[in-house]
Amino acid sequence: MKENGMGKIPRYRQLYELLRKHILEGVYQEGDLLPSENELCVLHELTRPTVRHALDTLVYEGYIRKHRGKGSIVNQLPRGIGILSIKGTTQVIGEDNLKTRILVKPSIKQWDEPFFYDLTEEEAESGCIYMERLRYVDYKAIFYDINYIPNINLPRFTSRSFDNKSLFDTLRLTYNIEIKGGDQKLRAIRADSRLGRFFNVAKGHPVLHLERRMKTNREGFHIYSSFYCNTQSHSLYGEF
Repeated sequence: MKENGMGKIPRYRQLYELLRKHILEGVYQEGDLLPSENELCVLHELTRPTVRHALDTLVYEGYIRKHRGKGSIVNQLPRGIGILSIKGTTQVIGEDNLKTRILVKPSIKQWDEPFFYDLTEEEAESGCIYMERLRYVDYKAIFYDINYIPNINLPRFTSRSFDNKSLFDTLRLTYNIEIKGGDQKLRAIRADSRLGRFFNVAKGHPVLHLERRMKTNREGFHIYSSFYCNTQSHSLYGEF
């Protein structure tokens, strides 16, 4: 299996990423069978334990299920666009159409008080990594998000660049943190002068505000965000 710039990633993870990509892109659709373990071993020059580790990870993340006598079957995946699905905005909209400007670089701080969601004890004790982003679709500012990530076992996170980078991809590829779902609260608000400047709308223009808590594959570890959306020219929908 060629490394494709992923030499530091274990070989099982490289296969996992490839199969995951093919599932998300529709190469394999709901109900399809993935190649057998033997076929994957031969095709990618991997050992059977390595292939099984990759497939077991896909099972754990909900992408496939194993059926005795049949093999690995692709599950139905959540559909939707961007912020209203468990897929990251970059993945759904696409890197070519979505651009990101970092307003506040990642930095360690105490949680805001009061915070808009209840924190786990470990999260509260560890502080958070705080970041603000303005995101553009077809060069028009659509999303302004404030992210709060527990400062737990994320080495060198604050030194990373997130200009035009996916937060979800960085968490998954570098730290093995996968978004598994979550909950969110939505309400319509009126833009203040700052939001008006960001979105190029008049003060008082309706803006959608979301507060989100995203569950991950780390027990008790959540990603939190306060999200503002200019829906003047883009409608949002999805399953979460």
